[in-house]
Amino acid sequence: MFEQICQLPRYLILRKMAIEVQGNGNLREVSFEMAGQQGLANGDLDDDGHAKRTGTLVTASAYIITAVIGSGVLSLAWAMAQLGWVIGLLVLVSFSFITWHCSTLQADCYRSPDPIHGRRNYTYMEAVKTNLGGVQVQLCGLVQYANLVGVTISYAITTAISMAAVKRSYCFHKNGHNVPCDEPLNVYVIIFASTEIVLSQIPNFHKIWWLSIMAAVMSFSYSLIGLGLSIAKIAEGNSNVSTSLTGLPVGMDLSSREKVWKMLQALGNVASAFSFALVLIEIQDTLKSSPPENKTMKKSALIGVSTTTVFYMLCGVTGYLAFGNAAPGNFLTGFGFYEPFWLIDIGNICIVIHLLGGYQVFCQPVFQFVENWSGTRWHSRGFFTSDHIISVPLLGSLSFNITRVIWRTVYVIITAVVAMTFPFFNSFVGFVGGVAFWPLTVYFPVEMYISQAKVQRFSGMWIWLKIMSLVCLVVSLAAACGSLQGLIHDLREYKPFRNF
Repeated sequence: MFEQICQLPRYLILRKMAIEVQGNGNLREVSFEMAGQQGLANGDLDDDGHAKRTGTLVTASAYIITAVIGSGVLSLAWAMAQLGWVIGLLVLVSFSFITWHCSTLQADCYRSPDPIHGRRNYTYMEAVKTNLGGVQVQLCGLVQYANLVGVTISYAITTAISMAAVKRSYCFHKNGHNVPCDEPLNVYVIIFASTEIVLSQIPNFHKIWWLSIMAAVMSFSYSLIGLGLSIAKIAEGNSNVSTSLTGLPVGMDLSSREKVWKMLQALGNVASAFSFALVLIEIQDTLKSSPPENKTMKKSALIGVSTTTVFYMLCGVTGYLAFGNAAPGNFLTGFGFYEPFWLIDIGNICIVIHLLGGYQVFCQPVFQFVENWSGTRWHSRGFFTSDHIISVPLLGSLSFNITRVIWRTVYVIITAVVAMTFPFFNSFVGFVGGVAFWPLTVYFPVEMYISQAKVQRFSGMWIWLKIMSLVCLVVSLAAACGSLQGLIHDLREYKPFRNF
């Protein structure tokens, strides 16, 4: 069991896929798992010729919990402050329910056309292609890649802010809390980008499994540190902290219009904290076939989402109780906490390590897509598109590809420049969450289920699914608009490349 859980990032984060561009221009997702299995006996193989899967209810639940819990937890106290006790808790429960319900629909689409005996779909996009096909596949790919690019930019922003927070924390500890202790944020973005340029030269997913394991451990570490610090601050008692049923009150410092925009932005922050739709199929592909994978996956989704919801409520509620309506956008870098400074530094260092690895997780599919496309388009120019072996002292032989070096370096630089230009944590996270939640978590799972289960038009189930999808579309659009307005508002008062 321990060995299976330790293998989590290989299935959960690495996606097990590359994107190949076929001669006719269509996209096809291929699994890495077939390699090296020809020597296995028939009794050691599943019905698709892959090595027999051994995943269980426990391991799948662990995968889901690790997939969901991440940097989104840092903004939950701020989201609660904008929404208040009533709407804040209702939103957390609602997103939790919708995420769980849609995951049960998606679990039935792992096999097609029958959810128990049909052919396996190994990735999210393959499931969309099998069940929907046509233009839906291209739309799915567009949304997926746009989401991946947005996440890598938000990771660059968050990492740079956490790096700067480490130095600021020591400055506050040494010189007092009233000292400005400003730090040049663009310097830390450049440090982050320089590191990612090196890490980005790792050719394939399977080469970064150790980075993913470390990233998963770090995400739990800083979440627990933030939770512990919030509980300690509550225990100290502070009569100046105020909370309310409706959140941040309208007054001289906040107009009714600004209140609405901030509430919508908070919806996007909560949405970004919950979704794991992109990796659900890959998690399900680790499960053994008896009992049926879809039944085990539905139970795992219930356990995983319920556990995550409880954890998020603890973080959001304790953070709101600790800071009240003045909760910072990121409760480890907003300096609601000053002491113990060393523990705050450890939390921010954990964020940095997690997002250094997380950046690679999300940008690797983008890298693979462009490199496979260029390899097909310019296959005759092998010097630029093929791998070359070079000997490096102390490191031995390394694979070198000119296209890979240039393209990946340019991508990291572009995301770094965007991060330096728009270093707004809550607005950017809310925008990415708002844009991606409806299509990836709700729309495609609902439409795949309706197609596969042949749900009759205007039946009770059809009406319910369509209403839920429509409501989630409105919420996602509202959250995206609120976050976009937040970005515009921040830009009006922002000087690019300023200090943090």
